[in-house]
Amino acid sequence: MKAPWNLARFLPLAGRLLARGRLPTLLFAVASKAGNEGNRLGRLKDDLRLLQSLCLAYWRGEYRGISRKSILTVVAGLMYFLSPLDAIPDFIPVLGMFDDIAVLAWIMKTLDDELNAFRAWRNRQLPEKLARVERLPDTPEQLQLQKPEDL
Repeated sequence: MKAPWNLARFLPLAGRLLARGRLPTLLFAVASKAGNEGNRLGRLKDDLRLLQSLCLAYWRGEYRGISRKSILTVVAGLMYFLSPLDAIPDFIPVLGMFDDIAVLAWIMKTLDDELNAFRAWRNRQLPEKLARVERLPDTPEQLQLQKPEDL
């Protein structure tokens, strides 16, 4: 299945974001927007949480069972979700979130096998460890300071 045309421009940006160590800032912004959207996101809220958990586990070096291309796709999708000026600008009532939902749904479907592998990995973790791995600290800077051995 071909990637949505409007997601393609975010792939190089996702690579630069990862290379520059800016993933924590993105994850905080996603958590903030998801929290502000309330019930408008519906089931997408659970998908966002899963993608955020995957990125946190990846960032902390706890989970590497995902290809580089797939993690870039996830990060690009989260960047797309945050972008107010995408195919349908977010400030347009009702329709503004439609393209964000479509892109994230495409990611969930396309990366289904890798996301299922991540879910299986999560299910094998002790609850205490999983809570530490997936917890967002108070600021992005605190997350950047945390190393896997600190957990």
